[in-house]
Amino acid sequence: MAIIIALIPALAWGSIGLVSGKLGGNAYQQTLGMTFGALVFGIGTWLFLQPTLSTKVWLLGILSGLFWALGQSQQFQAMKYIGVSMTVPMSTGMQLVANTLAGALLFHEWQNGQQVGLGLTALVLLVLGAVLTSRKESTGEASGNQQYAQGIRTLLVSTAGYAGYTIVVNAGHLGAQAVVLPQAVGMVIGALLFSIGHDAINRETALNVITGLVWGTGNVFMLMAMRSVGLAIAFSMSQMGIVISTFGSIFLLGERKTHKEMTWVTWGSLLIIAGGVVLGVMK
Repeated sequence: MAIIIALIPALAWGSIGLVSGKLGGNAYQQTLGMTFGALVFGIGTWLFLQPTLSTKVWLLGILSGLFWALGQSQQFQAMKYIGVSMTVPMSTGMQLVANTLAGALLFHEWQNGQQVGLGLTALVLLVLGAVLTSRKESTGEASGNQQYAQGIRTLLVSTAGYAGYTIVVNAGHLGAQAVVLPQAVGMVIGALLFSIGHDAINRETALNVITGLVWGTGNVFMLMAMRSVGLAIAFSMSQMGIVISTFGSIFLLGERKTHKEMTWVTWGSLLIIAGGVVLGVMK
């Protein structure tokens, strides 16, 4: 059951780029609309479950939400530079390294030689898969290279934000039900700050509330999974949604791939699935 819970974020989060891509808007509109949806989800969760919200939960939850807003806004920005099918795999690889190492080194989730061996094997498979799915056939165009470089720089900032989002919750030992609302408040605050001067309030912002509801579903199950299987496994399994976002962006959003790139995407996706299986064996 714990592994099934850990896979639900993969389904939800793997669909975010596709949903937001269909709904439209710039990176700031998408992020702000998404946070409004997450806030609606957070309020609903609080009203239904009535968790205890201590000062610690509020402070750390808001901090986690601020980190998330940084990570998500920069990921949406990277999608504008290099597309969903390239952004999500590369972002996945960077986040996997940050969160898996944090789980292993900061929180000591790998406690014996077998877990270390399996964990490192899974990490290698997942990162190799992410690299392959994001690999692009060279065109030699200067503008394309510049866009790629901008995308990489943006993703580095995004990774720092996403890492902070999960590490704060795990370090604070915050309950999945209690942290949802404070986290959503932090997300809205962060999104509002980042969107100043970027025409962020319009129709596309309202539409992207739907994206936030999808994200909120994945977030609740991600937090539940962190408590049952640990940060390293829960986060890594959640990133298997890369398969959904990568193939979905090609077939639903019309992002073009050459024959070689489709081959790389296919092998990369298989490696990611294999990495997820190894993580399941660990548990």
